[in-house]
Amino acid sequence: MTTSSLPSLPRGACNAHCHVFGPRDRFPYANGGTFVPAQDAPKEALVALNDSLGLERCVVVQSSCHGFDNSATEDAVAYRPQSYRAVALLPTDVSDAELRRLDAAGFRGVRFNYMGHLGHRTPIEDVLALAQRLEPLGWHLQIHGDPSLLTDMAEALKRSPVPVVIDHIGRIDASKSVQQPDFQALLRLMKDERFWVKVSGMDRITRLGPPYEDAQPFAQTLVAEFGDRVVWGNDWPHPNHAGPQPVERQLVDLIFAIAPHEAQRQRLMVDNPQRLYRFGDN
Repeated sequence: MTTSSLPSLPRGACNAHCHVFGPRDRFPYANGGTFVPAQDAPKEALVALNDSLGLERCVVVQSSCHGFDNSATEDAVAYRPQSYRAVALLPTDVSDAELRRLDAAGFRGVRFNYMGHLGHRTPIEDVLALAQRLEPLGWHLQIHGDPSLLTDMAEALKRSPVPVVIDHIGRIDASKSVQQPDFQALLRLMKDERFWVKVSGMDRITRLGPPYEDAQPFAQTLVAEFGDRVVWGNDWPHPNHAGPQPVERQLVDLIFAIAPHEAQRQRLMVDNPQRLYRFGDN
């Protein structure tokens, strides 16, 4: 697959999952955080990368290296206020006033991590209680967890009053077939229309490495079966990445493999992010 042989991304294409780190002299990393980046990844580098790849819109997801201080993420959105949005990390007892402030700043959801390496796991009932307060804002929950935990939480998550976005193809094991129980459980969950999924992270679920041929069928299936509730992101700068660092252009080129039809790419990259993140409404 070569870039020259591929059509362009649609206008308004969105990178719906990426991060900023620091710069640490302005936005210090959290004391006791789950990790400290080896180097900063400031907003200027993110914007330059997105622009070079034809990604006109962006969703910056708060990183655990900054904990509950969403300042670096908020600053990145303020840099491109019409075309950038954000997802926060927040305690479940955050005040309604702070939620309204973050909404005005371009935040559209709250992420909860249930991966073992990312530390404390918020009780799901506390998450659902917060979701009641997110509903008036039109926000969503974003859940990052290993497959077994997502299966365990599935019935509880179905009680969410707001959309629930599952990160990184549910972190399934791409060495197993699409018939594996974990992926089938994700497909069953997606039949409930409150659920969305990010077809990001093929580089995280692969067991073969680039171009992630073992992971592509999972993303293709989700795009084909749930095309109105999928979004894509490159996960830059790839925190806690165990394998070889992805090549950014290759990740973009793979969009054409997982969404081979123009109408699919329009939904994946433009229409769905617009519905979920509401660009341009501030």
